[in-house]
Amino acid sequence: MANEPWNFEVPTQLRQLAEQSLEQARKAVDGFMTAAQKAVTTAEAQATAAQSGAKNVGQKAMTFAEQNVANSFAFAERLVRAKDIQEVMALQQEFLQSQMAAMSEQAKDIGSAATKTAMENFKPKA
Repeated sequence: MANEPWNFEVPTQLRQLAEQSLEQARKAVDGFMTAAQKAVTTAEAQATAAQSGAKNVGQKAMTFAEQNVANSFAFAERLVRAKDIQEVMALQQEFLQSQMAAMSEQAKDIGSAATKTAMENFKPKA
């Protein structure tokens, strides 16, 4: 195994630096998410009756964004603790598969909610 160029361990200092960077990024994203939630709340407060469904879609989008960010940070935490390149590759593949499935479901959910809102708000008057 000593002859394998991809079989290496991540030095402790490098791992600590990565974890610190990850924590700083998490704080920055948390600040962004707080600001984004405030913006959504403000937009909802200014919405007219015809835009009532936008609140539901906006809430879904924010919930999905928060879930995706949390999933990304959980992945990054596992990634910085990987012992070797094989583990990194396995983690990457697992993450990509789970995120593709999640995003597919999220797109369906938001699409359904948007369609429902459009149908309810643009019904022909009898």
